[in-house]
Amino acid sequence: MQIVKNAIIVILGLLLIPFTAVSTAAVKQRLSDGSNFVFSGGPLEEGVLYSGPEPDWSFVSDIPTIELQLYDPPASRTIWTAEANGKLYVWSGYMGTTVGRMWKQWPLQAERNGLAMLRIDGIRYERQLHRIQTGPELVDIAAAITAKYPSQTTPAAIENGDVWLFEAAPRR
Repeated sequence: MQIVKNAIIVILGLLLIPFTAVSTAAVKQRLSDGSNFVFSGGPLEEGVLYSGPEPDWSFVSDIPTIELQLYDPPASRTIWTAEANGKLYVWSGYMGTTVGRMWKQWPLQAERNGLAMLRIDGIRYERQLHRIQTGPELVDIAAAITAKYPSQTTPAAIENGDVWLFEAAPRR
C-alpha cells in the first residue's frame, strides 16, 4: 500500500511541473509588452504611434498576423487581419459554439467597448472596432479572408454569428 501511495505522490509531483511551467509563462507574458502565439500579453507600449491620414491598408495582405490590444481589459493578442475595399478588418471564428465563446473573450469585450490599439510591423494604430453582421461588403471581406488564410469564412457564417467580424475603423 505504501508503494501505491508513493507512486501517486510522484505522479502528482510530475504533473505539477508542466502545470507550473505553463502557468508561469502565461503570467509572465501577461505582464509583457504584447502577446506571443500562445498567450495573450499586456498593453502595446513599444513602437511609434501613427499619426497622419488613413493608411492604405493593402500592405497587410503581405503580413500574416498583427497584434491587437483592447483597452477594457488592457490585454493584447496576436490575430489575423485582412483588407477589403480600403478598410481593415479583424475577426474571430468559432463564436457560434459554446467552447468558442468561452475560449475567445476578446470579441465580446470588443463589442462592449471597441477602443483598440493595433501594432503592425512596430507601428501602433489607434482604432475603434465596429462589429459588422450584415451588408453587401461581406462578400468582398470574406473573399479577402479566404484568399489570405486557410479559412472557410463566408458571408453566411458572419451573418449567423459563427464568425464575428470587426472593422478596425479610425477613432473619431
